[in-house]
Amino acid sequence: MLYSMTGFGRAIVEIPNKKITVEIKSLNSKQMDVATRIPSSLREIDLEVRNLVARRLERGKVDLTVTIESVSAEAVMKLNLPVIEAYKKQIDSMGEQLGIGAPTDWYATLLRFPDSMKSDSATEADEDEKAAVISAVCSAVEGLMHHRRAEGEKLEEFFKVRIARIAALLEEITPYEEERVAKVRARITDALEKVVSVDYDRSRLEQELIYYIEKLDVNEEKQRLAQHLKYFIETLEGPAGQGKKLGFIAQEMGREINTLGSKSNHAMMQKIVVDMKDELEQIKEQVLNAM
Repeated sequence: MLYSMTGFGRAIVEIPNKKITVEIKSLNSKQMDVATRIPSSLREIDLEVRNLVARRLERGKVDLTVTIESVSAEAVMKLNLPVIEAYKKQIDSMGEQLGIGAPTDWYATLLRFPDSMKSDSATEADEDEKAAVISAVCSAVEGLMHHRRAEGEKLEEFFKVRIARIAALLEEITPYEEERVAKVRARITDALEKVVSVDYDRSRLEQELIYYIEKLDVNEEKQRLAQHLKYFIETLEGPAGQGKKLGFIAQEMGREINTLGSKSNHAMMQKIVVDMKDELEQIKEQVLNAM
């Protein structure tokens, strides 16, 4: 089972006179990185919220926002008259100094300034409000995990297609491998026979050919790569939270593919290796999103 580190969750909880909205999104990251935007009245539970998110999400760059809207008629915004009065005096003074007229719409002008409105709502959240926020955070996190799982299913399918493609390419190497050995033997023998003045020991030549061909043998690399492909799928279908392990397996696959390329000494084999590298590079890019 695979989860993506990319996801989004949203939850709304209503309590008397207030509506609490929590939004949370996550992107890929090697570690757990939580950033919160919480009203100052709830700073007391900021650490609790962070710990809750970290325990559930495990990895990722997470942004969490909590907003609180008042739905009570008693908590409507009120005019901040002292501030508005100070703004009007400054505008009158500016008009006199610059020789310009007063605004045509004083109300619209003054109400645009910061802090021209104020709320009489309490500055500290009570226990019911804190509990409601925690509940909303939990619901939003579960929504994000559901999204992560949906994205994880897409990643699983993507990885399986790429792994199957590498396995098919690995099978394509076999006929060229056998052909390559024959060509190497023929090329060396022909080159020696063209040098008419050189007498060589055919038995010794055979021993050297065997040594040379053994150095080009790729059976071990093919077997190890096949095992890595199998292990990748087994890990993919195992418990959640294996993203880092999948990345390590992909690195080992890359080592075997690189060795195949360095030993290939055959145009078609090298082309197959390039195709393998292309498939593996796509896996490496996407495995960064796996949790």
